[in-house]
Amino acid sequence: MVKSKEELFKELENFIEENGYEGKKDALIQVLHKAQELFGYLPADVLEYISDKLDVPLSKVYGVVTFYNFFSTKPKGKHQIKVCLGTACYVKGADRIFERFLEELKVNPDEPTSDGMFSVHGVRCLGACSMAPVVMVDEDDFYGRVTPDMVPQIISKYKREG
Repeated sequence: MVKSKEELFKELENFIEENGYEGKKDALIQVLHKAQELFGYLPADVLEYISDKLDVPLSKVYGVVTFYNFFSTKPKGKHQIKVCLGTACYVKGADRIFERFLEELKVNPDEPTSDGMFSVHGVRCLGACSMAPVVMVDEDDFYGRVTPDMVPQIISKYKREG
């Protein structure tokens, strides 16, 4: 069941109150993590709410969110596909793999598909240069020596899982 935005705000409020974080500037990162877990990303109204509740200037909240790469101000798909575009992967055709994911899913980079199931992200390095080109789906599944022809099978695995 999908929760309404009001219900998500209530959950965030309960989290802040139950942990004694109201007015506590040093709880910012914990509260941002919880908010992103609830909302899936950190939209402006959520950041303003956190700023108010923790008594932290909005500029500082934005500064923290934009500094750490694990926070996002844009919605992401349920399944995040990360295609390494680092040098080792790029010279072995990662750009063609990246484009194939975008074509198959009919999506722009870093934006969710219309059903919210997928988003495709180009990343600088996944730390597996010997298996280039590489793709990671969510934080769990790693694919090495990927070719553009493998893209439909990779996508279908996650469509089946939901």
